[in-house]
Amino acid sequence: MTAAADLAPRWLGRGLVTHPLGVRCAASSASDDRHVLAALRGAAERGATFPDTSDVHGGGHSERLIGRFLRDFPQGHFRLSSGVGRLRGSAPHPYAGRHIHHQLEQTLENLYADRIDLYVLESLDFGPGDRFLGEAIDQMDMLREVGCIKAIGLRGPCLRTGLSPESRTARAERFRFLFERIRPDVIRDSGDPLLPMLPPAGEDLLAFAARHGVGLLLNARLTDAAPGTPGRLALRYCLHRAAHSVVVLRIPRKELSGEAHDRLEEPLTENELAFIEGLRARARSTQPWSKVSSGTS
Repeated sequence: MTAAADLAPRWLGRGLVTHPLGVRCAASSASDDRHVLAALRGAAERGATFPDTSDVHGGGHSERLIGRFLRDFPQGHFRLSSGVGRLRGSAPHPYAGRHIHHQLEQTLENLYADRIDLYVLESLDFGPGDRFLGEAIDQMDMLREVGCIKAIGLRGPCLRTGLSPESRTARAERFRFLFERIRPDVIRDSGDPLLPMLPPAGEDLLAFAARHGVGLLLNARLTDAAPGTPGRLALRYCLHRAAHSVVVLRIPRKELSGEAHDRLEEPLTENELAFIEGLRARARSTQPWSKVSSGTS
């Protein structure tokens, strides 16, 4: 299948240029390896250049699996992404002391890589009173400065329609507080990117990322890309309207992601574009926590 014109390689942040469709690898045990490797190969055959994972998946098993996969490709062909912040090990906290540095060293070894393109702070918990926030910022800035990582990522607010208004507000405020201090290059989020974040403006995550000039990495399940669903429309809308957005589809245990990538390559019709834009306009003009949503959650 020929990719749509709006799915050409794009800028994600800090000079990262990648195909807009990637793969989220979350294998936790060797029983998934055959399916995951097949899905990675299928995505690569469709042009995907962005495998995304985390050190927490199988205690590094997913990273090692991607490392095995990468041996069949020339160095530099893929943009590598992983995350830190949920695996504590023997440290008092995942962000304490030099733990981020130590985890990155293990991640690079797992991936058989000298550098990682995007390193994401996956937890918004920095200890009591944000005790370890300053240390985490210093470590990430240093790792980027010396070239061990290219771009810093931060987990988004992960807003969903099922959350209470109080929970949504708390998540959005917490995210914005940390964003202003960490100043990441990329936001990685698994929630609804078109759901209003904070009153009174009701700006959604897609607009927030564009206004701040940062990339937006959207983690999605295969069900989010199912034909005719609001989730597929919303994800495809983000890819169409926002040149700073990339979608990575999570590989399930016994299913391949090729068909889902094909669905997201199909352009939206004029009626579908109008439908999603109408939802966005209604969401921003009504109460910030109205039930008007794109339904990607």
